[in-house]
Amino acid sequence: MDKDLEQKIKDIFQQQKAFFKTNQTKDIEFRKAQLRKFRDVFLQHTDALCEALAIDLGKSRKEAEYVEIQIVISELDDMLENIDEWAKPTSVPSKPHPSGAEVQSKITYQPYGVTYIIGPFNYPVQLTFSPLIGALISGNTAIIKPSENTPHVAQVLEDIVKESFDESYVSVIQGAIEENTLLLSLPFDYIFFTGSPNVGKIVMKAAAEQLIPVTLELGGKSPTIVHENADLDKAVARISYGKWINCGQTCVAPDYIYIHESIKDVFIEKFKANLNTTYEGNSLGKIGKIISLNQIKHLAGYLEAAPEKVIYGGKYDLETRHFEATLMDHITWDDQVMQQEIFGPILPIITYNDIEEALEEINNRPKPLALYVFTEDQKLADYVLDHTISGDAEINSAIIHVGSHYLPFGGVGTSGMGKYHGKFSFECFSHSRSVLQVK
Repeated sequence: MDKDLEQKIKDIFQQQKAFFKTNQTKDIEFRKAQLRKFRDVFLQHTDALCEALAIDLGKSRKEAEYVEIQIVISELDDMLENIDEWAKPTSVPSKPHPSGAEVQSKITYQPYGVTYIIGPFNYPVQLTFSPLIGALISGNTAIIKPSENTPHVAQVLEDIVKESFDESYVSVIQGAIEENTLLLSLPFDYIFFTGSPNVGKIVMKAAAEQLIPVTLELGGKSPTIVHENADLDKAVARISYGKWINCGQTCVAPDYIYIHESIKDVFIEKFKANLNTTYEGNSLGKIGKIISLNQIKHLAGYLEAAPEKVIYGGKYDLETRHFEATLMDHITWDDQVMQQEIFGPILPIITYNDIEEALEEINNRPKPLALYVFTEDQKLADYVLDHTISGDAEINSAIIHVGSHYLPFGGVGTSGMGKYHGKFSFECFSHSRSVLQVK
């Protein structure tokens, strides 16, 4: 690494440490004023963000505004409206003091200090700025490293931050492994990472060396159960939306379909019809871009390992980084496509006859970030949720929960740790301090 950049990173870190010690960030009005300015600058860069997202990920303007920009604004507005209430000390009952003196007990909320936010490539605006506003509304400072895989977006993010904040408060560091390794060696007060489980292990190991608390938003193979009494038209439309958005590069995308054998053939025909109608028989270039040439080759490997199981789609273009919406049937747990999270527009289909056997297979594998079940039987839906563990879950829907700042979002086990969004972001980036006073 360039020595000047190394020194710059260390200097920014020390500047933020010094600024946090001034206690300015603990003032609620300061937090709100800073985030209102950020809101204005952020919206002024809407066109630039949409253009960058189109270049890096092939996102349409409509998709970019909805899943990247409006979700951040909606969450930010909720925080600005409610932070005064959230930040108030919470009075709790007290146990009697041995002396008989009067006791008062309360919980206060303190910022951690200097936070490090590592953004991903798949939703590089939302999944970088959503944690940022959570860190700032809680009174922290922040150093951000956007994904190097979306360079055009990363530059716009840096421009927004520079126009919104002093670097002693919020700063963007561009770079890849080298820069991240240096940043992880610094004694941050909190680390927030969104990305793959493999990199998550590296982040957690580095944090453990200094006992730094972390939130890890990872991923996994999110199962989608379609039971025999599901409304298939609704299931097809909602699974299709959840799977193909962002070309399948969504951490909570339906990773595979687990469908009752009695309805599989009808389901597949409806799914093909949906694809033919939605994309006029050719989704190539219409559902976004795969992030890199290596990832396209990786996805193509799934198809090459079992070409006879591709029943729809399967085309891709190495030069443009486009990949077609693809269905695979007659899949078993031994197939290559079932060994890790797909993170692309390939949808394998597995059948079951006994729901108990299906749940056992799911439970024998790492806990997923999300689980989806489609059924018109509420008791069955509740049974599935009661007998599985996942970060979050939806009934008769897919991926919509991520956009709600009223719900805590996060994984469990290998799919992550820690929850955020809305009030849960405030709780994530705040230390709950118990205070007992005796009179």
